[in-house]
Amino acid sequence: MIPKTFGEKPSGERLKKIQQSPNYKNGALNNIEPTEVLLKSASRWKMLKDSFNRPKDIKPLQRMPSVKTDLKNLNADEPLVIWFGHSSYYIQSKDIRILVDPVFSGSASPFKSMIKSFEGSDIYTVDDFPEIDYLVITHDHYDHLNYPTLLKLKNKVKHIVTSLGVGAHLEHWGYHKNMITELYWWEDIKFGNDIHFTATPARHFTGRLLKRNQTLWSSFVLYIHGHKIFLGGDSGYDSQFKEIGKRFGPFDLAILECGQYGENWPYIHMMPEETAQAALDLQAKTLLPVHWGKFALSIHPWNEPIKRVFKEAEKLHQKIVSPKIGEVLYIKNPTHFEKWWDV
Repeated sequence: MIPKTFGEKPSGERLKKIQQSPNYKNGALNNIEPTEVLLKSASRWKMLKDSFNRPKDIKPLQRMPSVKTDLKNLNADEPLVIWFGHSSYYIQSKDIRILVDPVFSGSASPFKSMIKSFEGSDIYTVDDFPEIDYLVITHDHYDHLNYPTLLKLKNKVKHIVTSLGVGAHLEHWGYHKNMITELYWWEDIKFGNDIHFTATPARHFTGRLLKRNQTLWSSFVLYIHGHKIFLGGDSGYDSQFKEIGKRFGPFDLAILECGQYGENWPYIHMMPEETAQAALDLQAKTLLPVHWGKFALSIHPWNEPIKRVFKEAEKLHQKIVSPKIGEVLYIKNPTHFEKWWDV
């Protein structure tokens, strides 16, 4: 009698492949580097106290500025990206349309009343989207794999590329297994000559109910019409960014998380300064920071991540951009966007 929003655990051949994975041990998948999800030294009492005394500026005091772009009539002769807040974004190049980790339900929780989106950050709905050639899901957390959004998208999606094990949730929700490609780290899939996805390691964890790490978490390398984009998903900082940069760099664009960090979980989410360094490690021409600007999953001020990552990127001479929700970012020649968040 478990509600469908919680998903389904892997079984059968899918489970067998997970259990045969190099990083599977003691009944769960593991990070490449030893990783505590929560520091053993963390005070649960202090964390509970902090959660009830969160500062007012964890959310914007005014409505989030945003731009409503007509997604169904875009000129994408040059590859473009549109960010929708947090880790949801759309990529189009010519007639190929890709959607990553979409969350358009107004909440990053299995319960609608919890972890609500900031006012003004939810101006897009599933109805605004054209048909999606490739839906990319990096991992199964609620702020990346959103049940209400996935249900509404079902008739618009042609194919899904995701991490090993995540297909169990998708099939449970009515997606056909033949339209799902699940990848383990360093595995790849080609769609003709122009579209190529490679799953790459991330430093994170998974789980939607009680048991963690029964499905994989990944970043992805996307080759599209001669361009390379790094789709970062969620990840703490580690040596894998340099390894990915060495194997696949340089990248035209790296889309990397920079928010929802905390002193008690420093290994599963990057501090903003680490995000700037990760972009350098990847040999990224331009950095687009995400995982901020829509939900308050930590206790830092809502715009602290982008302020800190900008400061560090400028110090490291790393090119960085921060479009508003809905603004068009052209990958080849990124526009200089105003610092709309600097309030």
